[in-house]
Amino acid sequence: MKSVIRLAIVDPNDSSRSMLKHLLLGIDTVWLEAECSNYEYFADVALQTQPDIALISLDSDPDAALDLVARLTQELPNCNALVISSSQEGSLILKAMRNGAKEFLSFPLSLDDFLAALDRIQHTGGGKSGDGPSKPSQVITVAGVNGGVGCTSLAINLACVLAQNERNNVAIIDLDLSLGDTDVWLDIIPDYTIQDVAENVNRLDYALLKRSLTKHECGAFLLPRPVHLDDAPSFTPDELRRVIALLKATFTHLVIDVSKSYTPLDIAAMESSNAVLLVTQLDLPCLRNVVRLLQFFDQHETLAEKLNVVVNRLGLQDTQISLNKALETIGREVFWQIPNDFATMVESRNNGVPLLSYAPRAKLTKEIEKLAQALDPNSADSDAAADDTKQKKRLFSFLGSR
Repeated sequence: MKSVIRLAIVDPNDSSRSMLKHLLLGIDTVWLEAECSNYEYFADVALQTQPDIALISLDSDPDAALDLVARLTQELPNCNALVISSSQEGSLILKAMRNGAKEFLSFPLSLDDFLAALDRIQHTGGGKSGDGPSKPSQVITVAGVNGGVGCTSLAINLACVLAQNERNNVAIIDLDLSLGDTDVWLDIIPDYTIQDVAENVNRLDYALLKRSLTKHECGAFLLPRPVHLDDAPSFTPDELRRVIALLKATFTHLVIDVSKSYTPLDIAAMESSNAVLLVTQLDLPCLRNVVRLLQFFDQHETLAEKLNVVVNRLGLQDTQISLNKALETIGREVFWQIPNDFATMVESRNNGVPLLSYAPRAKLTKEIEKLAQALDPNSADSDAAADDTKQKKRLFSFLGSR
């Protein structure tokens, strides 16, 4: 994937600086690391934040701005200076390039011109490689059709399995902001929560985000929900998307456990995902909600194509509708089935130990491992798991046609 580019802006004009910020905040691969309204102080800001790119407006004071370009070129050779001006005077462009500017852009700045400039810098080796993964990051959202269907248990154990692959770097986001309990499942007492991220989202950088995550011994990192109910963070969907974009630059896999309310934040997480696992059980209330949710997702084309129905606790006695009847009801193939082993799962949760450590040989654990392989492009067994998925789908299709 293309790593997130950390950028700092200097423009003494509040109006034009605001326009630049508005443009940049709409680009997932760009992270606004810092902004400054004074040429004199910007060098110190850049030395502290170490951005990949400095975007310098020349219009307020061309001489001071060009001196700043020369200073940054000398003191921060890894920072690429891009200058922007409403003037296209040849002598100004020539002096900017001689002082070390990599690109001269015209104001008002167009998105296409800016993205083209970034591509030129990266192709000429001016961009930093960063610490992010070289392969596309995989975002998996786990959603439930009802309370208690096991979506949190699946999200936690799926993430822990993915973290066992040495090529993976995994983070879990608990987006059930009121009643999430991912920290309980992992027996973690976090120092920071998603509330800290929300409060600092406008100045969030790699270091702050990494400090907000708590690492479990399995290798997965957790960003938990707020500690107190009255600490509900004031995230907007766009701010959440930017947090996810920054995490994608650092982690190969994100597993997001959303709430059962399907709020705008939950929908934003799903839209940012590669796959959405819709977890259900084979009882009437759950299957009714599956149908309702499928109708809802069908109205959102980008979500519908990501949706995968997962049947949890298959084999639960007495309370379940037959798989054949369930398939007729929902009218859709089942992506995966997780066998019922309620006692083992409850003991795992109460002890705060993932299934991989608590019951590594259990059929339940093995099935979650196969699911992880099917979802993980970095897995050596992903092709075999995909074949297993196809076989299961053929079986379910046969049952549904009876």
